[in-house]
Amino acid sequence: MGFSEKIYALRTQAGMSQASFAEKLQVSRQTVSKWELGTSYPEIEKLLAISSLFHVSTDFLLKDQSVSQEDVKMDRLVLQFLGYAQDMDGISKDLVNIMRDGIIDDGEKKRMNEIVKTLNEVAHMIEEIKQALQNSGIY
Repeated sequence: MGFSEKIYALRTQAGMSQASFAEKLQVSRQTVSKWELGTSYPEIEKLLAISSLFHVSTDFLLKDQSVSQEDVKMDRLVLQFLGYAQDMDGISKDLVNIMRDGIIDDGEKKRMNEIVKTLNEVAHMIEEIKQALQNSGIY
């Protein structure tokens, strides 16, 4: 898998459009399109920003290496988990606010149901990661 395919895969796995990805990197959507088509490559500062944004090494981005389906699945799972992890701070604050007065109103009940749904998704995600690690012999 080459650079262009990796950029496309990382962007789509993160649920980003070319436009939103371009905005984060302060480049045009057309520039992202050229990267994904393999007709151009980012400057070093943008490459470092991409590496940081997706939590991957520049080696991963630049080296043309075959990637197994298990590796792709694990990468997808980790990216999804990171998205949930970013939500956890907000969830913690919401729970504190809900419990502060000791009375849970209808709006707070709705938010609690959303929190429970998210936490169940996180638990499921953790189980999928554990299974992928077991399949790869790491866990």
